[in-house]
Amino acid sequence: MMKEGYKMLGNFIRQVDVRNTEGKEENLLGVSVQKKFIPSIANTVGTDFAKYKVVKRRQFTYIPDTSRRGDKIGIAFLEDYEEGLVSNVYTVFEVIDEKQMLPEYLMLWFSRPEFDRYARFKSHGSVREVMDWDEMCKVELPVPPINEQKKIVKAYKTITDRIALKQKINDNLLATSQAIFKSWFVDFQPFEGKCPYFWRNGCVEDIAEFYDSMRKPLSTLERTDMEKVYPYYGAVSIVDYVDDYLFDGEYLLVSEDGIYVVDENGHPLLQHITGKFWANNHAHILKGKAGFTEDSLYLFLANTNMAPIVTGAAQPKINQANLKSFPLVIPDSETLSKFNALIEPFFDQRLSNVAEIKELEALKELLLSQLTH
Repeated sequence: MMKEGYKMLGNFIRQVDVRNTEGKEENLLGVSVQKKFIPSIANTVGTDFAKYKVVKRRQFTYIPDTSRRGDKIGIAFLEDYEEGLVSNVYTVFEVIDEKQMLPEYLMLWFSRPEFDRYARFKSHGSVREVMDWDEMCKVELPVPPINEQKKIVKAYKTITDRIALKQKINDNLLATSQAIFKSWFVDFQPFEGKCPYFWRNGCVEDIAEFYDSMRKPLSTLERTDMEKVYPYYGAVSIVDYVDDYLFDGEYLLVSEDGIYVVDENGHPLLQHITGKFWANNHAHILKGKAGFTEDSLYLFLANTNMAPIVTGAAQPKINQANLKSFPLVIPDSETLSKFNALIEPFFDQRLSNVAEIKELEALKELLLSQLTH
């Protein structure tokens, strides 16, 4: 029995099947599990582009095959381009009447984790599981008056715009800190363009304390029924949330293994974290020592080419022994103290912004969860 105020999605959407008859080859798009359009990475050698489907602004695309995308369904709403091309195995659709349903409101419904679980549950097939068009049309959702939909979308956009602003400010703060680092420790501008003779040769272990022994990986099964309170960090990002923590304070996480452990310049992938958190064994856990704060440690490591110590072809890795012994030139304590004082305000503001972003993300999730009410 359908809930009060709920309606069948099929009454509001229709499938669109426009083929690329002109044979265009630009703006090929894929769909990510983050529910965004992304540039396609498909091998197009020998491809018949006339078979591709055209998706236009304010239309949706979803990938019916849900079997290889973890717990998420690939679905996206086109806003950034007038049109793009997607694979002919994707399904393109649009809202029939925007006076009855806002596409942006519908995308909020698709963004809920509950919809991902629903899509997986409603997927069928022996070789690969598919959520077909009939199942999509059977989705039941609340459809409030259009003015109410607009208010909900506006509230959500206000939050996401604020998050984007804070992230842009943080990018600028980090860029400023990086420029100061380059001035001091690459170009040596405060020292007449030369590396002071009294600076010493050392290694990462001289400036960083390692806390790898405190790490403890948790399986997906172990995390399933946990209350989602504290972030659970992996090699490069938050993997999940758990009900307890191992660390409390300011730390630097250095990617140990994974698809990538360094960027295109050989610089290690870092996470600068503050607060209570849990970490698995795919990232080294560091704190600064010998006059190095987590801020200055971050900049020294972030500007060091560590590609030479990456091992493993199939699974790149920076092991602890190689990281500890990696050579560095270490400045004198007076210089380091002055540098710390110079960059501290930028990092303090970044961490403050990160805390606000976390609060805004929680508010965003709360708004999505209230769509059912």
